[in-house]
Amino acid sequence: MCGIIGLLIKQPHLRDSLGELTVPMLIGMGERGPDSAGLAVFTQTLADPYRKYSLYSGGKDFPWQDLSQALQTQMSKEAELQPHGNQAVLTTDLPSTTLKPWLKAHYPQLHVLSTGRAIDLYKDAGNPTEVADRYHFKDLKGSHVVAHTRMATESAVTPAHAHPFTAGEDFCLVHNGSLSNPNEIRRKLEPRGIHFETDNDTEAACRFLEWRMREGDDLATALQKGFEALDGFYTFLMGTADKLALVRDAFACKPAVVAETDEYVAIASEFRSLAHLPQVKHAHIYEPAPEEIYVWNV
Repeated sequence: MCGIIGLLIKQPHLRDSLGELTVPMLIGMGERGPDSAGLAVFTQTLADPYRKYSLYSGGKDFPWQDLSQALQTQMSKEAELQPHGNQAVLTTDLPSTTLKPWLKAHYPQLHVLSTGRAIDLYKDAGNPTEVADRYHFKDLKGSHVVAHTRMATESAVTPAHAHPFTAGEDFCLVHNGSLSNPNEIRRKLEPRGIHFETDNDTEAACRFLEWRMREGDDLATALQKGFEALDGFYTFLMGTADKLALVRDAFACKPAVVAETDEYVAIASEFRSLAHLPQVKHAHIYEPAPEEIYVWNV
């Protein structure tokens, strides 16, 4: 079943309240996805060449400070590290082509959840309320967020299979539904050097759309090609460094509702996750149309 959640803050003075507004939205979708939960938050974009890497250790006792010291000793690079239990956000000017192979060689237990100049990502197995508390979602600040609660239907319940999925830099996707042709998409992309980390169908959609954008498409054009290539039932919600985007398949059987005011755009699978938002009674509330592309800019 699954629940999707998105919130884009239009007024900068409300960005410090992003986490406080998001957590009730996430918990409201807990019954739709009790297995795991995740969230991608987009913050102020770092100056080039700095990147943020969201890391997952798979254990609660990982020596994060040792990682910082090793980067300085072995790579002669300073790194800022913000640990959150078994996850951390690492900020450095090392490019991903250098950092990721080094992490794989020296810290194979670490998994890179996301890479970019704006995105931080947290996801884990467990009840959404517990996941939100574990990673202090209520304290998050930023311009927009994409979140998900999962009820597994086609692959394992693990942190790796939780949403959001990412590909490339500053791009994430959450999904309610199921695809019928993810293996076809994999067979198309793998010969192009695109590596898959799970057997989840959502990852196929995420990597397809990011590949189209790397090939030169803008987000809307990539989504239009997604309508042609991705077969199945879906509501996709995506985030980039400066955009929030939503699409539904031609049958639109997977629910979504949008509430828009002068202060925010909020999206959820059900209205109950929007009911607490300020001035929601005066919002423009509507159901997104099938195969219509909705994009909101920060």
